[in-house]
Amino acid sequence: MARRSPAAYRIAAGVVLAAGAVAIAGALAAGAFSVFVARKVVIPSKRRVEDIEILGVTGGTITLSSTLDTLLPGTYSLWFARGSGHAKIGDILSSTPNSVTRTLIAVDFGDLEASERGYLAGWVYLGPKELPAPYSDVLIDAPVGACPAWLIPATEETGRWLIGVHGRGVRRQECLRAVDVARRCGYTSLLVSYRNDGDAPASEDGRYALGDTEWLDVDAAISYALDNGATEVVLMGWSMGGATVLQAATRSTNRPVIRGLILESPVIDWVTTLDFQADLMRIPRPVGLVAKQLISQTWSGRLTGQTEPIELSRLDFVTRASELAVPILLLHSADDGFVPVAASRELAAARPDIVTYDEFTVARHTKLWNYDAERWNNDIGSWLSRL
Repeated sequence: MARRSPAAYRIAAGVVLAAGAVAIAGALAAGAFSVFVARKVVIPSKRRVEDIEILGVTGGTITLSSTLDTLLPGTYSLWFARGSGHAKIGDILSSTPNSVTRTLIAVDFGDLEASERGYLAGWVYLGPKELPAPYSDVLIDAPVGACPAWLIPATEETGRWLIGVHGRGVRRQECLRAVDVARRCGYTSLLVSYRNDGDAPASEDGRYALGDTEWLDVDAAISYALDNGATEVVLMGWSMGGATVLQAATRSTNRPVIRGLILESPVIDWVTTLDFQADLMRIPRPVGLVAKQLISQTWSGRLTGQTEPIELSRLDFVTRASELAVPILLLHSADDGFVPVAASRELAAARPDIVTYDEFTVARHTKLWNYDAERWNNDIGSWLSRL
């Protein structure tokens, strides 16, 4: 058998070292990407992606690029110019494979004709002054400080209050859609802000906890309601707001006055939702798994910026379904596109004794009112009346 030369050994050693270096570099890159993904989950976003092209504005119409959102019937907000402009758009008038022409209801501010891109949002009303109801600005004394809220009284005092909790990355304007049906059913509306949403004070770390700490600010809102005439409360949450009110309903010392929950496009189980969003962004499953571990562990706080880890198992109300004790109205769209509908279906199946479930087929995420306001209002009005 021929003996290898010293040069051959040096080459072999070099190959091994190079392979090891590549493996280490790959592991470091995957680790860094996992940290990036984890931080994206918990750090509040400052600006939405403008994913729609504004192709033309003519009189009372606007033409936009064809997307899943722009093809939705109904009434929507169009934000443009990096959030410095806002318009309201309505019915679809015509469409081609690449464009959609809709009614332009109003331009509230900004130069729409000079803008090239924007994004659609479900919260059409910019503030309570756009509603035919009196309101007042109030402050909720929450653990993070004074959280601004809007108080819209019922037409007559009943002691019944609805507390509206918005979703991730938006503000309390999202909740204004519920005011009309709440007032018609005799409910005073309290639309709240919570830590890190841009209206309320920031938490110590400035990070989202996906409902795991935000519920404390909702609990403070319940106390405010009780101090100001409420005798019973319904909590309503959109998206992450749904996860937040579920925490309040199971952890608050004010539980005895919580009469029911309305959940719209809610996060019932964050693990399912995070996996779904990772798949949408084509993030490898191992990276997503590490990212979930990073936001869930005490030791990794220095990487994510969190002062406290998020207990994801506590945010799973498919597993915790038996702990829920009040009537729930659950509204979700099969084509949500952001929060998968599966967990809502599973919760409804697990607790048919308390869950009234209405599944839309075409409405996307938190846009059920925009798509079919009559059905949405009838669902909520009928359910509130039965309470």
